[in-house]
Amino acid sequence: MNLATLWLMAFLYIIAGVNHFIMPRFYEKIIPPFFSNPKLINWLSGIAEIILGVMLLIPAYASMAAWGIIALLIAVFPANIYHFMKGWQKKKMVWVLALRLPFQFLLIWWAHSYT
Repeated sequence: MNLATLWLMAFLYIIAGVNHFIMPRFYEKIIPPFFSNPKLINWLSGIAEIILGVMLLIPAYASMAAWGIIALLIAVFPANIYHFMKGWQKKKMVWVLALRLPFQFLLIWWAHSYT
């Protein structure tokens, strides 16, 4: 992968992380109920996305950041499944939520290309 796609990935994760603080209710609603503190989980995942996005831009830390992004994507996958199931039950945005699940694997592949 080239430098432009690395910068794009970094930008997307930084923006996504910032969005956790701009729209916290959206993220808190999709955290599965078996997690006891959705506000804290949202806060931690937003901070992680920002930090990992910035680390991608530092050559000495880019590989470590890519592994961190892979771990984060795996960690948040249950929230994506939960969000899909809620959408399925309410018949809302089902196709978008369904596409999001395999898209997660594409994001993992993309991050892996920088490890």
